[in-house]
Amino acid sequence: RQVEQYRPRVVSAGDEGGAEKLRYELKRRGVKPPRVGVGVEGLCEVATCDGVEIVIGAVVGARGLLPVYRALELGRRVALANKETLVVAGELMTRAAEKSGAELLPVDSEHNALHQCMRGERRGEVRRLILTASGGPFRNSSKEEIENASPAQALRHPTWRMGAKITVDSATMMNKGLEVIEARWLFNASADEIDILVHPQSVAHSMIELVDGSIIAQLGVTDMRHAIQYALTYPERLPAELPPLDLTMLGKLEFFAPDTEKFPCVALAYGALRRGGDAPAVLNAANEVAVAAFLDEKIKFGDIPRLIRAACEAHTPQPASSLETPLAADQWARDWVERKIALREQGFSSSPAPAI
Repeated sequence: RQVEQYRPRVVSAGDEGGAEKLRYELKRRGVKPPRVGVGVEGLCEVATCDGVEIVIGAVVGARGLLPVYRALELGRRVALANKETLVVAGELMTRAAEKSGAELLPVDSEHNALHQCMRGERRGEVRRLILTASGGPFRNSSKEEIENASPAQALRHPTWRMGAKITVDSATMMNKGLEVIEARWLFNASADEIDILVHPQSVAHSMIELVDGSIIAQLGVTDMRHAIQYALTYPERLPAELPPLDLTMLGKLEFFAPDTEKFPCVALAYGALRRGGDAPAVLNAANEVAVAAFLDEKIKFGDIPRLIRAACEAHTPQPASSLETPLAADQWARDWVERKIALREQGFSSSPAPAI
C-alpha cells in the first residue's frame, strides 16, 4: 500500500522471498515495481539513494549499522530510532558524521528530550544529563518476584506500548543502560555525566542540569509522534496533531534513584561503557540473545543479567578501529550466549553486579 501510494524509486525487502512477494503484489495491483533491494545491501541502497535528505534509522539490531553508517558518510541527516547503532558502534558513527558534516538527531524519546533541552545551552554549561525511566512493570516488585517473573508479566508495561524485546528491556531496565551508552555518543558526555532517574509518570522525558544548578526538563504526552516530527523538521517547530499535556491532571511528578540490586543490567551497561572499545557490542548482543531465550521460556527472567554479565566477563575488549570489530564482537557474544543456553547452565554467574 505504501509503494502504491508514494511510488518510491527504490525499496528494500528482508529477503529474496519478500522481494518476490512484493513484486507480485504490485503487479497484481497494476503498479510498476520500483527497484527492490534485498537485506542489508538493499537497506544501504535506500539510505544512499540520490535525492535522499533524511534517513530514519529504525531497523532493529546490528542489521541497521551499515545503512546508517553509509548515510552518515554521505553527509545525510540521520534521525536515529535504533539504540543498537550507537551502542555497538557509537565512536565510528560519530566520527563518520563529524567527517562528512552529517547531522545525527535522536528519535528515541529520552534523547530527543535531551536534544530539546540543550537547544539554547552551550555544551560547557551542561553539567549532567538525566535520563528518565518509567521503572517498568517490576518497579515495586521484590527481588524474588523479579527473579521468577513470566514473559506475560514482563510484557505488561505501565506506560508505553512497544515491541516485545524493548518491553522486556524496560522490565530489566537494560533499555536505560543502553540509553546511557547512546547518550555518551550523541552528546559527547562521559559515564560520570549521565544519570538515571525513575519517573513513573513518564511525563518528564529527560532533563539536563546546568553548572549553576538549574534543571531544564522536556515534558510532553507519551506519544512517539512528537519525537519523530521534531527530528524530521528540526530546527523548525511545527504544529502537531497531538493532545496538549494537561498539567492540572497530573497531580504529582515522582522521581527515584534506580535500584541496581533489583535491576543489575543498569550497572552492567555502565561497566561496558567504561571498558570501552567493543565491550558495549558484547553487552548488547548478549542481551538480545538472552531476552529472546526468556521470551521462548528457555531461561528465567533473573538469568538475563547473569548471562549478560558472564559474557562481558568472558570477553576482552578490543578497540573499535572499523565496523568489522564491533560486528565481530556482536557475533562472538551471540554464539557464546547461545552455547551457554544450550547447555542449560542456569547458574551462569554468581558474581555481584559492578558499581555504577
